[in-house]
Amino acid sequence: MQTLIVTPNEAGQRLDKLLAKYMNQAGKGFLYKMMRKKNITLNGKKCDGSERLGEGDEIRLFLADETIAKFTGDGAANPTSGYYPKPDIIYEDSHILVVNKPAGLLSQKAREDDTSLNEAILNYLIDSGHMPVEQLRTFRPSICNRLDRNTSGLVVAGRSLAGLQVMNAVFKDRSIHKYYQCVVKGRLKEKQLIAGFLRKDETTNTVDIYPLEVENSVPIMTEYLPLAWGGGFTLLQVTLITGRSHQIRAHLASIGHPILGDFKYGDRSVNEEMKKRYGLRAQLLHSWKLVMPEDLAAPLDYLAGREFFAPLPEKFSRVLEGEGIHSL
Repeated sequence: MQTLIVTPNEAGQRLDKLLAKYMNQAGKGFLYKMMRKKNITLNGKKCDGSERLGEGDEIRLFLADETIAKFTGDGAANPTSGYYPKPDIIYEDSHILVVNKPAGLLSQKAREDDTSLNEAILNYLIDSGHMPVEQLRTFRPSICNRLDRNTSGLVVAGRSLAGLQVMNAVFKDRSIHKYYQCVVKGRLKEKQLIAGFLRKDETTNTVDIYPLEVENSVPIMTEYLPLAWGGGFTLLQVTLITGRSHQIRAHLASIGHPILGDFKYGDRSVNEEMKKRYGLRAQLLHSWKLVMPEDLAAPLDYLAGREFFAPLPEKFSRVLEGEGIHSL
């Protein structure tokens, strides 16, 4: 027999969902049968799996240890392999983490052998003792927003189930406000809202921007505000009204102001010069500010309206200084 006590990270989900995660090698039919026969109980009573779990609830598995071991599977609770440095944490509480992702690191794995911010966060939570490794069977913390590999800046992760659900919802409905900074070729003098249509080519992982709607395209809106100018370049604050893949990079390039260091959508001759001067190999695009919604749902309502900032990377600042990009 085993007894499971529901933790804050696991509370809020259905019993059958938690059981399916914990005994991930068992079929649903087996789990429902065990509940019907009272071989699995919730708080000492018969259950059917639809119950919504609360912190401190007691789940008892009246099963042989060998059976539980068989259905939990070897390594089901293992976190990640390999070495991951501690994430650059901007803010942390029991529900969320806000971290500053460096350029060059994937947000999430694309292949099994990739390294990513998601695994770095998991390793940090386990190594710091904030999450027992056994809990990974029933809840796995995860990031709620993604940045391109070579884009740096703010990423939010859910540490608890409630944190993950609330933050996923505000990123999905775009009620959280995201602000970026980037350096572009040419001079832009005024705040501007630009619109168009974006179509992605999955084969090449590139996007094209069109002034009018074309087949398989989606509408996009990007707002920029010039912050500084110098050396033929402009520092912009960019606000995403819509959030599509490569939107900022491709949209600014489409109006003749590509981001420095962007070898996919940018000006190759300018990028090569920046590479010689500063060793620049990635786009100067940084997610520097997040503003939480004013009506943030409980239990994260204490973060309503809260602002988070990530300082510019050292190489970004070095280009600003080296090119004499000063405030307007």
